Amino acid sequence: MPPTVQTILLLTASNLFMTFAWYGHLKHMEHRAWYLAAIVSWGIALFEYLLQVPANRIGFTVLSLAQLKIIQEVITLAVFVPFALLYMHQPLKLDFLWAALCLVGAVYFIFRS
Repeated sequence: MPPTVQTILLLTASNLFMTFAWYGHLKHMEHRAWYLAAIVSWGIALFEYLLQVPANRIGFTVLSLAQLKIIQEVITLAVFVPFALLYMHQPLKLDFLWAALCLVGAVYFIFRS
């Protein structure tokens, strides 16, 4: 499997854990002390890092640091929007489209020769 594909797959899986670590407690632990939510989030984030660190190491063999960052931001939005809509039951907003269009521009500028 090409390093770029490995990187994207690992970063996507990593981002799923990250999104739950950052925001899942808002749905499931809203009545618990913040430090308990933080401990649970740290536990979830461990799995994020177990995927994210190798993803960045693999990706850095073929991509620049800026390209890795922009890929991560695109993946973050691609994971966050379905999470917000389907899991957290947030309303769909046109702002998601505008953010995605801004990222398309970022991808263009970072990856152009």
